[in-house]
Amino acid sequence: MKKVLAAFAAIYLFLAAALFINIKPAAQKSKEVRVGVLTLMRHPALDEIYRGYKAGLAKSGYKVKIDYQNANNDQSNLKTMAEKLVNSQDQVLFGITTPSSQALANATKKKPIVLGAVTDPKGAGLVKNNMRPGGNITGVSDRAPIKQQLKLIQRFLPRLKTLGIISTSSDSSAVSGYKQIVSYCKQMGINYKAYSISNSNDLNQVSQQMLTQVDAVIVPTDNTIAGAMQTLVKNANAAKKPVFPAAGTMVKDGGLATYSVDQYQLGLIGAKVTVQILQGKKPGNMAIRYVEHGTLYLNLKEAKKLGTKVPASFLKEAKSKGIIYK
Repeated sequence: MKKVLAAFAAIYLFLAAALFINIKPAAQKSKEVRVGVLTLMRHPALDEIYRGYKAGLAKSGYKVKIDYQNANNDQSNLKTMAEKLVNSQDQVLFGITTPSSQALANATKKKPIVLGAVTDPKGAGLVKNNMRPGGNITGVSDRAPIKQQLKLIQRFLPRLKTLGIISTSSDSSAVSGYKQIVSYCKQMGINYKAYSISNSNDLNQVSQQMLTQVDAVIVPTDNTIAGAMQTLVKNANAAKKPVFPAAGTMVKDGGLATYSVDQYQLGLIGAKVTVQILQGKKPGNMAIRYVEHGTLYLNLKEAKKLGTKVPASFLKEAKSKGIIYK
Protein backbone atom coordinates (compact mmCIF):
# COMPACT_ATOMS: atom_id res chain seq x y z
CA MET A 1 0.00 0.00 0.00
CA LYS A 2 2.81 2.37 0.90
CA LYS A 3 4.39 1.68 -2.46
CA VAL A 4 1.11 2.50 -4.25
CA LEU A 5 0.72 5.75 -2.29
CA ALA A 6 4.31 6.64 -3.02
CA ALA A 7 3.75 6.01 -6.72
CA PHE A 8 0.63 8.22 -6.74
CA ALA A 9 2.55 10.92 -4.89
CA ALA A 10 5.35 10.80 -7.44
CA ILE A 11 2.88 11.06 -10.33
CA TYR A 12 1.15 13.99 -8.62
CA LEU A 13 4.44 15.81 -8.14
CA PHE A 14 5.44 15.16 -11.76
CA LEU A 15 2.14 16.51 -13.10
CA ALA A 16 2.31 19.53 -10.82
CA ALA A 17 5.84 20.27 -11.98
CA ALA A 18 4.83 19.89 -15.62
CA LEU A 19 1.87 22.21 -15.09
CA PHE A 20 4.13 24.76 -13.43
CA ILE A 21 6.59 24.61 -16.31
CA ASN A 22 3.80 25.16 -18.84
CA ILE A 23 2.24 28.00 -16.92
CA LYS A 24 5.44 29.83 -16.08
CA PRO A 25 6.17 31.22 -19.59
CA ALA A 26 2.57 32.40 -19.92
CA ALA A 27 2.90 34.15 -16.59
CA GLN A 28 6.13 35.73 -17.76
CA LYS A 29 4.53 36.91 -21.00
CA SER A 30 1.59 38.48 -19.19
CA LYS A 31 3.78 41.18 -17.68
CA GLU A 32 4.57 44.38 -19.58
CA VAL A 33 7.88 44.71 -21.42
CA ARG A 34 9.37 47.89 -22.86
CA VAL A 35 11.05 48.23 -26.24
CA GLY A 36 12.74 51.31 -27.71
CA VAL A 37 12.70 52.00 -31.47
CA LEU A 38 14.93 54.50 -33.26
CA THR A 39 14.41 55.27 -36.97
CA LEU A 40 16.20 57.72 -39.23
CA MET A 41 13.03 59.05 -40.87
CA ARG A 42 9.51 58.35 -42.07
CA HIS A 43 9.58 56.59 -45.44
CA PRO A 44 7.33 53.86 -46.88
CA ALA A 45 10.09 51.21 -46.75
CA LEU A 46 11.11 52.07 -43.19
CA ASP A 47 7.49 52.41 -42.10
CA GLU A 48 6.83 48.89 -43.38
CA ILE A 49 9.67 47.55 -41.23
CA TYR A 50 8.18 49.25 -38.18
CA ARG A 51 4.70 47.98 -39.06
CA GLY A 52 6.01 44.41 -39.30
CA TYR A 53 7.93 44.85 -36.05
CA LYS A 54 4.83 46.01 -34.17
CA ALA A 55 2.76 43.17 -35.64
CA GLY A 56 5.37 40.59 -34.65
CA LEU A 57 5.53 41.89 -31.08
CA ALA A 58 1.73 41.96 -30.87
CA LYS A 59 1.64 38.24 -31.68
CA SER A 60 4.32 37.37 -29.12
CA GLY A 61 2.01 37.15 -26.12
CA TYR A 62 3.83 39.94 -24.30
CA LYS A 63 2.23 43.23 -23.34
CA VAL A 64 4.63 45.52 -25.18
CA LYS A 65 5.09 49.24 -24.64
CA ILE A 66 7.03 50.82 -27.52
CA ASP A 67 9.02 54.04 -27.19
CA TYR A 68 9.24 55.24 -30.82
CA GLN A 69 11.81 57.88 -31.77
CA ASN A 70 12.04 59.41 -35.28
CA ALA A 71 15.07 61.56 -36.18
CA ASN A 72 13.27 63.14 -39.18
CA ASN A 73 16.31 62.54 -41.40
CA ASP A 74 18.44 64.76 -39.16
CA GLN A 75 21.65 63.00 -38.19
CA SER A 76 22.16 65.35 -35.24
CA ASN A 77 18.95 64.05 -33.65
CA LEU A 78 20.14 60.45 -33.64
CA LYS A 79 22.72 60.84 -30.85
CA THR A 80 20.27 62.60 -28.51
CA MET A 81 17.47 60.13 -29.20
CA ALA A 82 19.76 57.11 -28.84
CA GLU A 83 20.98 58.32 -25.45
CA LYS A 84 17.39 58.93 -24.37
CA LEU A 85 16.45 55.34 -25.22
CA VAL A 86 19.54 53.90 -23.56
CA ASN A 87 18.76 55.79 -20.34
CA SER A 88 15.10 54.71 -20.37
CA GLN A 89 13.52 51.59 -18.89
CA ASP A 90 13.43 49.93 -22.32
CA GLN A 91 14.72 46.35 -22.18
CA VAL A 92 15.63 45.94 -25.88
CA LEU A 93 16.40 48.60 -28.51
CA PHE A 94 15.50 48.28 -32.21
CA GLY A 95 17.38 50.38 -34.78
CA ILE A 96 15.79 50.94 -38.20
CA THR A 97 18.54 51.84 -40.73
CA THR A 98 22.30 51.71 -40.32
CA PRO A 99 22.73 55.29 -38.95
CA SER A 100 20.09 54.64 -36.26
CA SER A 101 21.73 51.36 -35.29
CA GLN A 102 25.18 52.97 -35.16
CA ALA A 103 23.85 55.74 -32.91
CA LEU A 104 22.43 53.13 -30.51
CA ALA A 105 25.66 51.11 -30.61
CA ASN A 106 27.69 54.21 -29.76
CA ALA A 107 25.41 54.95 -26.82
CA THR A 108 25.58 51.55 -25.09
CA LYS A 109 27.68 48.42 -24.92
CA LYS A 110 25.34 46.67 -22.49
CA LYS A 111 21.67 47.08 -23.40
CA PRO A 112 20.58 44.60 -26.13
CA ILE A 113 20.26 46.10 -29.62
CA VAL A 114 18.41 44.48 -32.53
CA LEU A 115 19.40 45.75 -35.98
CA GLY A 116 16.55 46.37 -38.39
CA ALA A 117 17.58 46.51 -42.05
CA VAL A 118 21.37 46.89 -41.81
CA THR A 119 22.80 45.52 -45.05
CA ASP A 120 26.25 44.57 -43.74
CA PRO A 121 26.44 44.71 -39.92
CA LYS A 122 30.12 43.75 -39.84
CA GLY A 123 31.02 46.24 -42.56
CA ALA A 124 29.16 48.94 -40.64
CA GLY A 125 31.33 48.22 -37.59
CA LEU A 126 28.36 47.00 -35.53
CA VAL A 127 29.38 43.37 -34.95
CA LYS A 128 32.58 41.36 -34.95
CA ASN A 129 31.15 38.68 -37.19
CA ASN A 130 27.80 38.31 -38.94
CA MET A 131 27.53 34.66 -37.89
CA ARG A 132 28.58 35.19 -34.27
CA PRO A 133 28.21 38.92 -33.52
CA GLY A 134 29.59 39.02 -29.96
CA GLY A 135 28.72 41.87 -27.61
CA ASN A 136 25.20 43.24 -27.22
CA ILE A 137 24.08 43.39 -30.87
CA THR A 138 22.34 41.10 -33.37
CA GLY A 139 19.49 41.57 -35.84
CA VAL A 140 18.33 41.48 -39.44
CA SER A 141 20.05 42.33 -42.71
CA ASP A 142 18.19 43.82 -45.68
CA ARG A 143 20.83 42.57 -48.09
CA ALA A 144 19.21 42.64 -51.52
CA PRO A 145 19.35 39.70 -53.97
CA ILE A 146 21.60 41.68 -56.31
CA LYS A 147 22.46 38.91 -58.77
CA GLN A 148 18.74 38.27 -59.18
CA GLN A 149 18.21 41.99 -59.80
CA LEU A 150 20.93 42.16 -62.46
CA LYS A 151 19.50 39.15 -64.28
CA LEU A 152 16.15 40.95 -64.19
CA ILE A 153 17.67 44.02 -65.87
CA GLN A 154 19.12 41.79 -68.58
CA ARG A 155 15.65 40.31 -69.18
CA PHE A 156 14.20 43.78 -69.68
CA LEU A 157 17.17 45.15 -71.64
CA PRO A 158 18.93 42.33 -73.53
CA ARG A 159 20.88 44.95 -75.53
CA LEU A 160 22.05 46.86 -72.47
CA LYS A 161 25.34 48.64 -73.15
CA THR A 162 26.02 50.55 -69.93
CA LEU A 163 24.37 50.31 -66.52
CA GLY A 164 24.52 53.28 -64.17
CA ILE A 165 25.03 52.63 -60.45
CA ILE A 166 24.20 55.48 -58.09
CA SER A 167 24.65 55.43 -54.31
CA THR A 168 25.29 57.64 -51.28
CA SER A 169 28.94 57.69 -50.22
CA SER A 170 28.14 58.44 -46.56
CA ASP A 171 25.75 55.47 -46.15
CA SER A 172 27.64 52.27 -45.29
CA SER A 173 24.72 50.07 -46.38
CA ALA A 174 24.62 51.83 -49.75
CA VAL A 175 28.38 51.50 -50.14
CA SER A 176 28.20 47.79 -49.29
CA GLY A 177 25.43 47.31 -51.85
CA TYR A 178 27.36 49.27 -54.46
CA LYS A 179 30.41 47.03 -53.99
CA GLN A 180 28.25 43.91 -54.42
CA ILE A 181 26.73 45.30 -57.61
CA VAL A 182 30.17 46.05 -59.04
CA SER A 183 31.39 42.55 -58.13
CA TYR A 184 28.45 40.86 -59.85
CA CYS A 185 28.68 43.17 -62.88
CA LYS A 186 32.26 42.05 -63.38
CA GLN A 187 31.28 38.38 -63.00
CA MET A 188 28.37 38.74 -65.44
CA GLY A 189 30.21 40.88 -68.00
CA ILE A 190 27.96 43.93 -67.54
CA ASN A 191 29.54 47.26 -68.43
CA TYR A 192 28.82 49.89 -65.76
CA LYS A 193 29.52 53.46 -64.67
CA ALA A 194 29.39 54.42 -61.01
CA TYR A 195 28.15 57.71 -59.55
CA SER A 196 27.93 58.83 -55.94
CA ILE A 197 26.24 61.58 -53.95
CA SER A 198 27.05 62.82 -50.46
CA ASN A 199 23.48 63.91 -49.67
CA SER A 200 20.06 64.31 -51.32
CA ASN A 201 20.93 67.82 -52.55
CA ASP A 202 23.42 66.28 -55.00
CA LEU A 203 20.93 63.88 -56.57
CA ASN A 204 19.38 66.17 -59.16
CA GLN A 205 22.64 67.27 -60.80
CA VAL A 206 24.45 63.93 -60.52
CA SER A 207 21.52 61.91 -61.84
CA GLN A 208 21.05 64.26 -64.82
CA GLN A 209 24.70 63.79 -65.75
CA MET A 210 24.49 60.02 -65.25
CA LEU A 211 21.40 59.62 -67.42
CA THR A 212 23.19 61.06 -70.46
CA GLN A 213 25.79 58.28 -70.24
CA VAL A 214 23.87 55.10 -69.34
CA ASP A 215 20.96 52.98 -70.63
CA ALA A 216 19.45 52.14 -67.24
CA VAL A 217 20.05 52.76 -63.53
CA ILE A 218 20.34 50.43 -60.55
CA VAL A 219 20.14 51.71 -56.97
CA PRO A 220 21.37 49.64 -54.00
CA THR A 221 19.71 49.74 -50.59
CA ASP A 222 20.09 53.49 -49.99
CA ASN A 223 17.97 55.48 -47.55
CA THR A 224 19.02 58.87 -48.94
CA ILE A 225 17.99 58.06 -52.50
CA ALA A 226 14.85 56.30 -51.28
CA GLY A 227 13.86 59.53 -49.54
CA ALA A 228 14.48 61.54 -52.73
CA MET A 229 13.22 58.99 -55.24
CA GLN A 230 10.93 61.52 -56.91
CA THR A 231 13.95 63.53 -58.07
CA LEU A 232 15.65 60.50 -59.62
CA VAL A 233 12.44 59.28 -61.27
CA LYS A 234 11.65 62.74 -62.70
CA ASN A 235 15.05 62.91 -64.40
CA ALA A 236 14.96 59.27 -65.52
CA ASN A 237 11.51 59.68 -67.07
CA ALA A 238 12.66 62.79 -68.92
CA ALA A 239 15.56 60.76 -70.35
CA LYS A 240 13.33 57.70 -70.99
CA LYS A 241 15.69 55.50 -68.93
CA PRO A 242 14.39 52.88 -66.45
CA VAL A 243 15.40 52.76 -62.78
CA PHE A 244 15.76 49.39 -61.04
CA PRO A 245 15.91 50.06 -57.27
CA ALA A 246 16.65 47.68 -54.42
CA ALA A 247 13.43 48.20 -52.45
CA GLY A 248 9.90 47.34 -53.53
CA THR A 249 8.60 50.62 -52.12
CA MET A 250 10.98 52.45 -54.48
CA VAL A 251 9.33 50.62 -57.37
CA LYS A 252 6.02 51.98 -56.11
CA ASP A 253 7.62 55.46 -56.11
CA GLY A 254 8.54 55.23 -59.80
CA GLY A 255 11.12 52.48 -60.23
CA LEU A 256 10.39 49.95 -62.99
CA ALA A 257 10.92 46.57 -61.35
CA THR A 258 12.99 44.63 -58.85
CA TYR A 259 13.41 41.54 -56.74
CA SER A 260 13.47 42.90 -53.20
CA VAL A 261 13.39 41.75 -49.62
CA ASP A 262 9.97 42.28 -48.08
CA GLN A 263 10.30 45.18 -45.62
CA TYR A 264 7.34 43.97 -43.55
CA GLN A 265 9.01 40.55 -43.29
CA LEU A 266 12.19 42.23 -42.01
CA GLY A 267 10.14 43.77 -39.21
CA LEU A 268 8.56 40.42 -38.33
CA ILE A 269 11.98 38.79 -38.11
CA GLY A 270 13.26 41.68 -35.99
CA ALA A 271 10.35 41.17 -33.59
CA LYS A 272 11.11 37.45 -33.35
CA VAL A 273 14.75 38.20 -32.47
CA THR A 274 13.58 40.76 -29.87
CA VAL A 275 11.28 38.19 -28.22
CA GLN A 276 14.10 35.65 -28.08
CA ILE A 277 16.25 38.21 -26.26
CA LEU A 278 13.41 39.00 -23.83
CA GLN A 279 13.26 35.26 -23.13
CA GLY A 280 16.92 35.21 -22.18
CA LYS A 281 18.99 34.63 -25.32
CA LYS A 282 22.25 36.58 -25.61
CA PRO A 283 22.51 38.82 -28.71
CA GLY A 284 26.20 38.08 -29.16
CA ASN A 285 25.44 34.38 -29.72
CA MET A 286 22.66 34.98 -32.27
CA ALA A 287 23.68 35.08 -35.95
CA ILE A 288 22.50 37.95 -38.16
CA ARG A 289 19.30 36.89 -39.94
CA TYR A 290 18.62 37.24 -43.68
CA VAL A 291 15.58 37.04 -45.96
CA GLU A 292 16.58 34.33 -48.41
CA HIS A 293 14.33 35.01 -51.42
CA GLY A 294 13.37 38.30 -53.03
CA THR A 295 9.78 39.32 -53.75
CA LEU A 296 9.03 40.48 -57.28
CA TYR A 297 7.77 44.06 -57.77
CA LEU A 298 6.62 45.62 -61.06
CA ASN A 299 5.35 49.12 -61.87
CA LEU A 300 3.19 48.77 -65.00
CA LYS A 301 2.34 52.48 -65.02
CA GLU A 302 6.05 53.30 -65.21
CA ALA A 303 6.59 50.76 -67.99
CA LYS A 304 3.90 52.51 -70.05
CA LYS A 305 5.46 55.93 -69.40
CA LEU A 306 8.84 54.72 -70.63
CA GLY A 307 7.45 52.66 -73.50
CA THR A 308 9.25 49.65 -72.05
CA LYS A 309 8.03 46.18 -72.99
CA VAL A 310 7.64 43.93 -69.97
CA PRO A 311 8.92 40.39 -70.74
CA ALA A 312 5.94 38.01 -70.93
CA SER A 313 7.53 35.51 -68.55
CA PHE A 314 8.22 38.22 -65.99
CA LEU A 315 4.67 39.59 -66.23
CA LYS A 316 3.26 36.10 -65.72
CA GLU A 317 5.48 35.61 -62.67
CA ALA A 318 4.47 39.01 -61.27
CA LYS A 319 0.77 38.22 -61.67
CA SER A 320 1.08 34.85 -59.94
CA LYS A 321 3.36 35.66 -57.01
CA GLY A 322 4.56 39.25 -57.21
CA ILE A 323 3.31 42.75 -56.47
CA ILE A 324 2.16 44.93 -59.36
CA TYR A 325 1.60 48.67 -59.21
CA LYS A 326 -0.84 49.96 -61.84
